[in-house]
Amino acid sequence: MSLTTSLTVLCTDEAPLLGAALEAAVAQDPDEIVVLDNSSTDATPELAQRAGARLLRLEPRVSYAAAMNASISGSTGDLVAFLQADTFVAPGYLEAARAAFADPLVGSVAPKLVRAVGPGPADRLDQLDAAGMVVDRRRKNGLVGHGAPASAYARRAEIFGADGAAAVYRRATLEDVAVEGEVFDVDLERWASDADLAWRAQVLGWRCLYEPAALAHHIRAYSPSTRAEMSEGSRRMQFRNRYLMIAKNEGRELARDLPLVLGYELLALGHVLLRERHLLPAYRDAWRRLPAARRRRRAIQARRIGGRVRYGLEAPR
Repeated sequence: MSLTTSLTVLCTDEAPLLGAALEAAVAQDPDEIVVLDNSSTDATPELAQRAGARLLRLEPRVSYAAAMNASISGSTGDLVAFLQADTFVAPGYLEAARAAFADPLVGSVAPKLVRAVGPGPADRLDQLDAAGMVVDRRRKNGLVGHGAPASAYARRAEIFGADGAAAVYRRATLEDVAVEGEVFDVDLERWASDADLAWRAQVLGWRCLYEPAALAHHIRAYSPSTRAEMSEGSRRMQFRNRYLMIAKNEGRELARDLPLVLGYELLALGHVLLRERHLLPAYRDAWRRLPAARRRRRAIQARRIGGRVRYGLEAPR
């Protein structure tokens, strides 16, 4: 039985990029294309109509996590391919990704993301954006291979999770990891909500495969190489969300890794006090959101079957 595929594209006032993203998406020939228009004030509706995509208008404007939840509930495919308006898939992207789901334990596929500074071929860099995501033994989430040559990470491999810029998920996996009807945690709002989703899938025994033949070009807004350009508010959110992820998803593996985690925490606190004191409110904000994180944790851990989460899992270079 073949799996149907929904390709969803989230756009927030990004019409200059959306046209190229949709052109590439249409060429994949998915079963449906859904454009999530997050209260855009530009030509997003016209571009969606021109591409033959179904428009799902979100009003008022919502967070990234809430919009991604809408993309799931507003699509119908057995597989859901998440894209953003600043992500441009290469020919054969969906075909390569779909092949990995022949294994029923594969819940998601992470494509190879190559950096770009614009939508056109001349805007592509010979530099890797991400070969998936990892949560390491310090419980620090990050991009695999960011900044490496684009030719690196050329082999398919099991990894920790898929970056939210472009990921293909089995709908059954999304339904399994949902807590209180939410797949993406709206308390996280944006940054690291994709890592949190990948972590939950790991906890519940789903596998993620990195597939380099599924290629996309991406304009990265937040990464180790662009962090200094981000607002203080975004950096606080990212800092806070790591603690919420740990509170929700951590398991018995912590006893083994506790020295690494505590060592990293001391270094992080020192960095905050010496270099980025604007991050201090993130500790307070995480504490305020902790009861909801613990409530979600109980729901997640109650469904855990067994096995161990493989922290640090990433594709070989």
